[in-house]
Amino acid sequence: MATVSPLPPPVQHPNTSSSPMLQPCVEQLDEQHKQQLQTQEAAVVQIDNDPKQSHLNPCPTHGFIDKSISTLYRVSFNQNGSCFAIGTDCGISVYSCDPYCEMFRRYFDNGGGIGIVEMLFRSNILVFVGNGDNPQYHRNKVIIWDDHQIRCIGELRFRSAVRGVRLRRDCIVVILEQKIFIYNFADLKLVHQIETISNPKGLCEISQTAVSPVLVCPGLQNGQVRVDHFTLKRTKFIFAHDSRIASFALSHEGNVLATASIKGTLIRIFSTQDGTLLQEVRRGADRAEIHSVSFDPTAQWLAVSSDKGTVHVFRLKVNLGNQDKTRTTPNFRGTLAAASSPLSFIKGVLPKYFSSEWSVAQFRLPGDSEFIVTFGHEKNTLLILGLDGSFIRCKFDPSSGKEMTQMEIHNFLKSEKAS
Repeated sequence: MATVSPLPPPVQHPNTSSSPMLQPCVEQLDEQHKQQLQTQEAAVVQIDNDPKQSHLNPCPTHGFIDKSISTLYRVSFNQNGSCFAIGTDCGISVYSCDPYCEMFRRYFDNGGGIGIVEMLFRSNILVFVGNGDNPQYHRNKVIIWDDHQIRCIGELRFRSAVRGVRLRRDCIVVILEQKIFIYNFADLKLVHQIETISNPKGLCEISQTAVSPVLVCPGLQNGQVRVDHFTLKRTKFIFAHDSRIASFALSHEGNVLATASIKGTLIRIFSTQDGTLLQEVRRGADRAEIHSVSFDPTAQWLAVSSDKGTVHVFRLKVNLGNQDKTRTTPNFRGTLAAASSPLSFIKGVLPKYFSSEWSVAQFRLPGDSEFIVTFGHEKNTLLILGLDGSFIRCKFDPSSGKEMTQMEIHNFLKSEKAS
């Protein structure tokens, strides 16, 4: 079994940039989880989860310097959309969304390429995976970082590159090309593993507010999605599309799933309880690469971004956040939303396109970069992040069906280079 040993003492970092808002962390975890993490006095290393090959390997600590970013590898929102983090060829930076401001940065003195960075809500816990020509950590390592102590508190190592990481307060999910591992956060003990079809994008989502964790990942066939209810010890396979899955999102409660295929024309919404198709909405008629899909906290709205340069917001037809309603109406089709095509009366006569449900609001993105979306804390607002450094907040009016109104726009790459 894996062994543990004390980590080196934390290193002082006089050149580390930090906003006065974060000294040294914005929001500590609740007492139970904070105590669990603080009792981790060593790194637990798993070699592709074979206990016979696990061995002692204390996490390294490094100094930090100020340097200019040349490559942005990853942007990601935290679980509730209150912050976002970026991984660059220098290290990482964390920003507050409302109000928009840089909270802190960690730039490493020996290259520091970070390809994956995930936050645990607004806590001091982050997860890193290296990337680039001079990665800070190997691409097969997951580094668990406590920014309160400014040091690594845990490490997981695998035989192949890590494609993605997802966090809950009680577990860490690590996504490889064809396998997913779930660990307890308290002791990094492996509790579950799943085999998937080839998953180079690291697609995987896990519910955040449900008492019983719900995990969604690609199945073993093209177009198939696997849904695991861990507490109930139940697995459901949903054949969502005829072609390969490109993106999906899970509602905060874990009871509703939205999927998109590599065609990128239709987004389908399913119940995770029984796999029932609840609704189907249309992004457009032309093929598109879907970059992100996101539910609002109440599962009333769904946002979608793609390489067509437009963000769409769709109205969901029922209160999908209500689990009982989802269970009692498994075959719900309902009347079409107000955003249905005006030609919907000839449904069944002309192709399905003419009776499709369309978005109630759109936003035209600047440039041709890749963008991800989430919903803001203010009602009917959307937050948009781009690999070109854009942070955009916009507001939509679902009753008008018009273009969204841009409230603010910033470029965090320019602000970092100027600081």
